[in-house]
Amino acid sequence: MADAASQARRRVAQVRDDPDGRYALAREFYRLATGPRRRYGHAELSFTRWSLARGVLAPESADPPGSPWWRSVNERLLRDKTEAHLLCAGGSGTASSRSVESWVRFVRAPSPGRWYRAHNASIVAGYLEHEDLAAAEQQVERFMMNVALLRVLFTHAMLVRPGLALGPLAPLGPLLADPRHRSVQMFLDLGRSFPPDYPVSAPVEETVLDEHPLARMLDYGLIAPRLPALYAFSAMSLGQPRLMSLLDDGVPAYAWPHADRPIWYIGNTGPHLRAIARASGVRLRWQPSPFVRRGPGC
Repeated sequence: MADAASQARRRVAQVRDDPDGRYALAREFYRLATGPRRRYGHAELSFTRWSLARGVLAPESADPPGSPWWRSVNERLLRDKTEAHLLCAGGSGTASSRSVESWVRFVRAPSPGRWYRAHNASIVAGYLEHEDLAAAEQQVERFMMNVALLRVLFTHAMLVRPGLALGPLAPLGPLLADPRHRSVQMFLDLGRSFPPDYPVSAPVEETVLDEHPLARMLDYGLIAPRLPALYAFSAMSLGQPRLMSLLDDGVPAYAWPHADRPIWYIGNTGPHLRAIARASGVRLRWQPSPFVRRGPGC
């Protein structure tokens, strides 16, 4: 009989070119479980539905084809969860990666902190493993990849290091970021921030400026000033020191050349952004910083 890792690879391969099958496998991990694990799938499944609607999980033979990068990162998450489930159900073998070990700990004793550690371990591993595929995507897509990453790292910190994430607003963190509650979708759902189609036809500058005001407040006012500390926390928590290489002097840099740093300075630093930054215990700098452009209103 094949070990759990081999069975997981085979199950994921069966749905590789079936977007609905991918979603069904993701949902099965939660919906077919007994006990508290059933309550943890809100944000992940919402993000998967958004990915399906965009078409990024479509097979490469589709017209238009899906995204090799989004498909690969999604596959890593599916494979890790499936393997962990099989191991905990009596499958043979040992965990094939540290991210699978994290999912095994979650399955055996579900908790919000263990869910984030397992989920983010798989996501970060997928990012690091497939950076070459990311580099082949359009600039606007790579911008979205970076935003997706910093959002999920921030939400983890809101739960387990709320002082880092929210400063004086820390008591709100565990309430808002609990993956058992639908409120977490507000932070992880990119559907409110970016275009619904793939590939995106608009230039990255237009896409950034069209971001929903509440999403801009989150990204620019709360997260951007904290990026170095946030990535350092996540690198230590997930045992992934390479995560720090995905910042360029405080600016998101996953599959992002240094020459394109000015893209991260686009935007209006209006009073609402300064207000939320001050309320959370940080201050937007006068000079250009992540997500801030020098000019009137800075």
